[in-house]
Amino acid sequence: MLVSLAIRDVVLIDRLQLTFPAGLCVLTGETGAGKSILLDALGLALGARADAALVRRHGDETADRATVTAEFAVRDDHPAFAIMNENGLDRPEQGDGLILRRTVNAEGRSRAFINDQAVSATALRDIGATLVEIEGQFASRGMLDEASHRATLDGFGALSPRLQKTATTHRAWKQAIADHDEACQALERARTEEAFLRHSCEELEALDPRPDEEQALADRRSLMMNGEKLSEAVANAIAALEDGDGIDVRLGAARRMIAEQTPRAAGRLDETAAALDRAAAELAEATASLARATTDFSDDPAELERVEERLFTLRATARKHRIEIDALPALRADFTERLALLDDSGSRVEALSRAVETTRAAYLAAAETLSAARRKAATRLDKAVARELPPLKLEKAKFVTLVEPAPETAWSAGGVDRVAFEVITNPGQPSGPLARIASGGELARFMLALKVALAETDAAPTLVFDEVDSGIGGATAAAVGDRLHRLGETAQILVVTHSPQVAARGVAHWRVIKGEDARHAVTTVDELGEADGREEIARMLAGASITDEARAAADSLIAGGRP
Repeated sequence: MLVSLAIRDVVLIDRLQLTFPAGLCVLTGETGAGKSILLDALGLALGARADAALVRRHGDETADRATVTAEFAVRDDHPAFAIMNENGLDRPEQGDGLILRRTVNAEGRSRAFINDQAVSATALRDIGATLVEIEGQFASRGMLDEASHRATLDGFGALSPRLQKTATTHRAWKQAIADHDEACQALERARTEEAFLRHSCEELEALDPRPDEEQALADRRSLMMNGEKLSEAVANAIAALEDGDGIDVRLGAARRMIAEQTPRAAGRLDETAAALDRAAAELAEATASLARATTDFSDDPAELERVEERLFTLRATARKHRIEIDALPALRADFTERLALLDDSGSRVEALSRAVETTRAAYLAAAETLSAARRKAATRLDKAVARELPPLKLEKAKFVTLVEPAPETAWSAGGVDRVAFEVITNPGQPSGPLARIASGGELARFMLALKVALAETDAAPTLVFDEVDSGIGGATAAAVGDRLHRLGETAQILVVTHSPQVAARGVAHWRVIKGEDARHAVTTVDELGEADGREEIARMLAGASITDEARAAADSLIAGGRP
């Protein structure tokens, strides 16, 4: 609820600090005293359009800026915190409230803050809408905004479970549509490149690239290109080993000589004998290796041509696909898989199309159940509002809750309905929107009747009624006061009123006074205690001259409003 409102340099208000309790809070005063300024100031703090005309002017001088600060006490699960989170704002500590502040300079530029964090005017307006609802002939949001009607009806009908099921099936339907569309697009892309895929697959199948083949071919090519020199070197090495008797013959003779003398050398020739044995073994391995090398270093031109052709073909294919040669096997597997998917994609698209139809049917079934429940709730709401209209001098009027099918383009997680609150002010006339059909005073009373009917389910913690008693008096004004008082039992109500019957029901009372300081007109607001409140109500009854009879009548009104 609204805890306090601080106003500085707004139109005729110099400085003002108001503190509000729960329940019905009334503001009274002479016409033109400046009551509307208070609502304009509150609206500014809630995100209404800023206007340089709001900045107070002192004769030829203008204040630097107008400032309005509104403090609210809110529960920890209040929806305003979700909006703050969406806008990257830090939420206050548990138990702390929200402080909305707005400034407007003389050029009309404004700044907005929530708990001293700078925010956009849009974010301030969105958060303000969750804190205060202003109803009256000059309101632009609240119940005059048709966008809020469906949620209001759903709250009245306690339709949350049906809403959740409808939202769940709607998400499933939209996901099925997205999956189907994605599959169709993928199929279209695949069909566009089908010829390329098939040609590439055939080419890669014929080429049959193998992992690490490029390096092996390059090494083989290098060997073959140097084959003649390498073969000559190997032949010369073999000849050197076989020159004369041959190294193996001489090494064998040395081994035998040492072996004959080893027993007589007391171990001194053991290492020598072992070394000669190793030399003989290594010589044998080297000789065998040279013999094998003579076949490896082929200089066959035909084989070299085959190796080079294979290597150049691999490189050309890799360049065409803009990849490395070693990636060709993976590309071949990818193309093969894409072709397989293409062959199967038609059946997959058909399956996804059936899923779209199935999920759409499930959504429509849930939405129709929700629509039926809405129609029943609408009937109950219309009856509840109808009971409130006669005492408010609207006995010939009728409140109508329309629940109509919306075009498919407007279907959403909230269902397939358009919900609108309309009224008929005179029998025989068609229904129409509240703001267009009802006059200012009628509109305010329609809003009051609706709010009374919604009292148990309405989420707005603070309601503001602007001159809800316009053009009425007597029993009708008393009925208005009674209903405002009842609303004040479940929400904080601020009402600007000219009716003593309404003022008498308030738990708190302020009088707005327009006066003058040394040079300028000034609006001030006095908080009235019990005695001053009685005098104000008597003034409202009697006019300029307050009589004892007026005071007695005021006492009667106040006493009549007490439980």
